[in-house]
Amino acid sequence: MNEAKQMFQDYLKSHPNHSKSIEYIGDIAGNQKQWNEAIEYYQKLKISFPKNANYWYKYGGALGMKAKESNKFKALGMIDEIEESFLTAAKLESKHIETRFALVMLYLELPGIIGGSEKKAQKYADELMRISSVQGFLAQGYIDAYFKRFVQAELNYKKAFEIEPSKITFEKLYDLYLNKRKDKSKASKLKDQFEK
Repeated sequence: MNEAKQMFQDYLKSHPNHSKSIEYIGDIAGNQKQWNEAIEYYQKLKISFPKNANYWYKYGGALGMKAKESNKFKALGMIDEIEESFLTAAKLESKHIETRFALVMLYLELPGIIGGSEKKAQKYADELMRISSVQGFLAQGYIDAYFKRFVQAELNYKKAFEIEPSKITFEKLYDLYLNKRKDKSKASKLKDQFEK
């Protein structure tokens, strides 16, 4: 990972505006939880390419991860910029799935007094449903699980898994069975079914 990062940094010395190299360095920094560095690189990209939804999304995501690891007071000061980044990405690209999922999570985790609400989260879950039924059911399941409506969450995660039995849909349903519903037999039955 560090070798790749060094290679991209060396390339940037002679090609300082090469967007893919800047993005890869930001991605590597993000993978290593070096949020300040990731933010710096993604910020360059969103300034240079203000119409690129993915750069706004990555910038907002890195800011969000930094906020999660910061003290509450510092995190509070970052919320507007995180929200604005995700909303900008959503406006720029009407089918940007990751941004909409990030907005679902953001609005659920924010206290109501600073803009969080299930209604706002639901709006983006509904948008996801129109873009991709699998993503829509995953988002709806996430909302239901967040509010401990585990029966509803199970129905939504099962629908997502039935439509697309992927690693992600499996993990969401498996985690719900094992850790939320504490149903080891359903979890192991699902695992057997998935591993066939």
